[in-house]
Amino acid sequence: MKPMSTSAPSRPAQRDLSAAPLLVAARGGQPPRVPVWFMRQAGRSLPEYRALREGVPMLKSCFDPEMLAEITLQPVRRHGVDAAILYSDIVVPLFAAGVDIDIVPGTGPVVAAPIRTADAVAALPVLEPRQVTAVAEGVGLLVERLGTTPLIGFAGAPFTLASYLIEGGPSRTYEHTKALMRSDPRLWHTLAGRLADVALTFLRAQLDAGADAVQLFDSWAGALSLREYREFVLPHSAKVLGGLADYDVPRIHFGVGTGELLTAMREAGADVVGVDWRIPLDEAVRRLTADGSPAPAVQGNLDPALLGASWPVIEAEVRRVVAEGRAAAGHIFNLGHGVLPGTDPEVLTRVVELVHELEP
Repeated sequence: MKPMSTSAPSRPAQRDLSAAPLLVAARGGQPPRVPVWFMRQAGRSLPEYRALREGVPMLKSCFDPEMLAEITLQPVRRHGVDAAILYSDIVVPLFAAGVDIDIVPGTGPVVAAPIRTADAVAALPVLEPRQVTAVAEGVGLLVERLGTTPLIGFAGAPFTLASYLIEGGPSRTYEHTKALMRSDPRLWHTLAGRLADVALTFLRAQLDAGADAVQLFDSWAGALSLREYREFVLPHSAKVLGGLADYDVPRIHFGVGTGELLTAMREAGADVVGVDWRIPLDEAVRRLTADGSPAPAVQGNLDPALLGASWPVIEAEVRRVVAEGRAAAGHIFNLGHGVLPGTDPEVLTRVVELVHELEP
């Protein structure tokens, strides 16, 4: 990991995004409209994405600068969202570093040789910035083409990356991960520390290329208790988010099923706390301010499954989420997780239009 600089990093000439609603809300301000974007907005729900990706493996598309830029732009053009999220995957930096990992259709990331021993952890490769040059080039193309729409870079948090490496793929129980974490804490912290370096290198590469904000996904942290999170996860997520402080960009931290972890996730260095659909945003704000902390900026949190309901149901839920979001210092409308593949794109466009009509 590069040492933190004492001055702002060198970045491309920045667009004037001072009035961009998403960045205003992320900094706790009051934009003229509620900003909205969707996790997984670039992907399988769009026919133009499926046409472009036909016959192209997922990981290959993530390292094609023109393709990743075009896929990232597709939902911005179609839906009029207030931010682009870099088209990538949380295992991209692991693949770039040399880990034998693939994204298997219908399954997700699969690791050829799960990492469960000290020797395997020691052999884990280090990510070098040059290994994600193609991603940085894609970011550069996006900065040129996005106009006044901010670009959000992202990476997987150390716990979620570790869970894939230890389990060998997606898991519902995380039995191998939890067993290693509790039976060999020293080895766990060594692995998580190295993965924090991977995530930090990947995010710095995106920011150096011009990304305007970042989101750290800890997709599976909800499998942990608060005590486990504080002991085994918080220090490593804080290493990533703290390592980006000198860029002075909003840092969003999101996890699934993390209602009991929100205060700790904020402590890790989040400027914006992502909230899934399981708790209302005003309740999330109450939990985050219970210790006397100032009201945070929050992101979320429409249940993505409800996008398949009738429009009156969707409209009522959108209005509810926006109303509950007013309890926060700033609110970025989003889903409580990613867009489901079968979602009708026209529904997403209508949601964006509705959110923009509502009073912040």
